[in-house]
Amino acid sequence: MLDLVFLAFIFYILLLGLRRPFLWVLLYVYIDIVAPQRIGYTLITELQISLVAFAAAFGGWLLLDRKEGARFSFRQGLILALLMYCWWTTSNADFPDSAATKWDWVWKALLFALFLPLTLTTRARIEALALILVLSIATIVIGTGMKTVLGGGGYENLKFFVNDNSGIYESSTLATVSIALTPLIAWFARYGTIFKPSPAVTGFAVLLIFACLMVPIGTEARTGLVCIAVLALLLLRYVKRRMVFIVAGGALGLMALPFLPQSYYERMATITQPSGDESASTRMAVWKWTLDYAASNPAGGGFDAYRGNSVTYELPVREQVGSTTSIEYREVTDQARAYHSAIFELLGEQGYPGLAIWLMLQGLGVWQMERIHRRWRGKQSEEENWIAPMAASLQLATLVYVTGALFQGIAYQPVVLMIIGLQIGLNSYCLRIESERAELARLERKLAGPGGERVNRGDGAGRFPDGDSVTA
Repeated sequence: MLDLVFLAFIFYILLLGLRRPFLWVLLYVYIDIVAPQRIGYTLITELQISLVAFAAAFGGWLLLDRKEGARFSFRQGLILALLMYCWWTTSNADFPDSAATKWDWVWKALLFALFLPLTLTTRARIEALALILVLSIATIVIGTGMKTVLGGGGYENLKFFVNDNSGIYESSTLATVSIALTPLIAWFARYGTIFKPSPAVTGFAVLLIFACLMVPIGTEARTGLVCIAVLALLLLRYVKRRMVFIVAGGALGLMALPFLPQSYYERMATITQPSGDESASTRMAVWKWTLDYAASNPAGGGFDAYRGNSVTYELPVREQVGSTTSIEYREVTDQARAYHSAIFELLGEQGYPGLAIWLMLQGLGVWQMERIHRRWRGKQSEEENWIAPMAASLQLATLVYVTGALFQGIAYQPVVLMIIGLQIGLNSYCLRIESERAELARLERKLAGPGGERVNRGDGAGRFPDGDSVTA
């Protein structure tokens, strides 16, 4: 029955897309994040629904959708460069079979992020994509938050829709993405037009943010706790009453302490004592190995080059004999241990060129969103007041993601690449409006002539209507 529900929904959206091709783009986003083909049991698991939606999104835009306002940006060029470079390193990989397996999904994620901004030509489309991103993650987060509140959870014990600890369903990845999206959830509570602000929308947004905050607790993901701390620090820039925000945050944290399990305290304690934790000790040893590897292989070794590593480190082992605790340092050797960091993932797989492209891609996103926020903040009209807050939300999403990526191998996480596509789309939208206004001002000066009166055009505020609708 569950398979039939998923297939009926997907088929319905495919039919609607014949008149509104942009819906196929949204359908692919939903399928790529939620992965209903992994949730189902029978028929849907055998169908290539992701490939169908992927082809529909591209084909619909090429054949049926209008192209007005679409532009190719420098950051899209960076995505293309990273895509081509990954293809080259895959063809020369140290471990060809493993590299081909990872390449099979990475190229799709990069190509879709490259294509996505071309479809985001109106406010409605930008908002629709952001909404689908949020709601797709919400389908996973809501259940996770409920299980945590009702007493479930624990490291590697909290069950999601699928019994597969990979992709967005990996606990630390879900924790990072859910915290990164909380500012965007708050944006919808105030500026959304698809679901206009109301007590019901605000209530849902508050509960969803609460569920997002529960994910790091339920999964006991240390990275999630770090992301929460970084987000709280970054939000100080935007809140009006900083002391109230700090006190309220501290009070909520203290109120939550009695309800946290002992296992949570024990796992979080390893953040300040990494040398005493096997996972942290392994990571640091792998990072050192990666630096040595990159020194002799500056162009990278292709996907999964970590399979060639062998790391040795000392780990303290505590033994309790009566009331006496003794600590003995034992030498441990591991092989083929993953990077557990996007920085070292890129350095080992794509070398210094790939790492430079990735860092530039993230850095330019932060800079562009900062530029948009500064240029558009303080706008009062309904057509403009949403832009600066969305830019701030997307900037915070990148900063939180990069923080989490320091401790996870999620350099090519599809959700984050979609956020990059959303940033590029918003930047292109703002540049187009600014260009239209500059052209309007030039025409007005030309029509007015020397010493003449200004001739107004447009809607009286110097704006051209952009036809904001999903069908546009």
